[in-house]
Amino acid sequence: MIKLVAVDMDGTFLNSQQDYDRERFAKVHARMTELGIRFVVASGNQYYQLRSFFTDYPNTIYVAENGAYIRDAETTYAVHTFSPEATETITQYLSADPVLSAIACGVKTAHIRGSENPAFINEMHRYYHRLQLQDTLEAPDDQIMKFATKMPPARTQEYIDKFSEAFAGIAVPTSSGHGDIDIIQQGRHKAAGLAELGEVLNIPLSEMAAFGDGGNDLEMIRECGLGVAMKNADPEVLAAADAVTPVDNDASGVCAFLEDYLK
Repeated sequence: MIKLVAVDMDGTFLNSQQDYDRERFAKVHARMTELGIRFVVASGNQYYQLRSFFTDYPNTIYVAENGAYIRDAETTYAVHTFSPEATETITQYLSADPVLSAIACGVKTAHIRGSENPAFINEMHRYYHRLQLQDTLEAPDDQIMKFATKMPPARTQEYIDKFSEAFAGIAVPTSSGHGDIDIIQQGRHKAAGLAELGEVLNIPLSEMAAFGDGGNDLEMIRECGLGVAMKNADPEVLAAADAVTPVDNDASGVCAFLEDYLK
């Protein structure tokens, strides 16, 4: 039996309306609690945004910012940030490309240029409950854990290749689809965050289940004892998974799988 369930959010646990079936999940969560299974959110999103979904579950642990920031309501388990030199290199590169919209995701807040398209800024407020508008992308009074970028979806692979070359040795690009690419620290991904949390909880990756749908879920899908792809997942995620949910995220695929698994 697994001892920990980790879920991605967008395209996985959340439906297209950025919510979930709360009554149904309450029953699944109660069953997990009864069996001593920990519930963990593993997402590229900001901790302050993620916790807003689970105010009824204060014991939820968050592996946020693609594994760079691990904490719950009371305890911070780990914080990993780019070096000042790496931060400067990435910031300068992103700032020089007019095609890109970018956010520097800091420990204190996320940083975005006020010159970005207003529609993009409004959209980002949904994902970053702490978001600071400023003249540049630089954040001298904060430590940066991750950079989030957006470009035309058709150019996603082009920019993955560009970022891989430009940031070789200091950062890795990972795509969550739809023209969104996160630039994360080398070795800092969701599986690494779960392994680090597992050392605290005394739960190895082999006793964890992970649910995901996109490229930034691949490591945890592959490395956890039970890797579950959403029915709506990318082809590479489906190929890497041990199992697939019976329905997609809009039909509460995570809950549907767990209801059967936890019988």
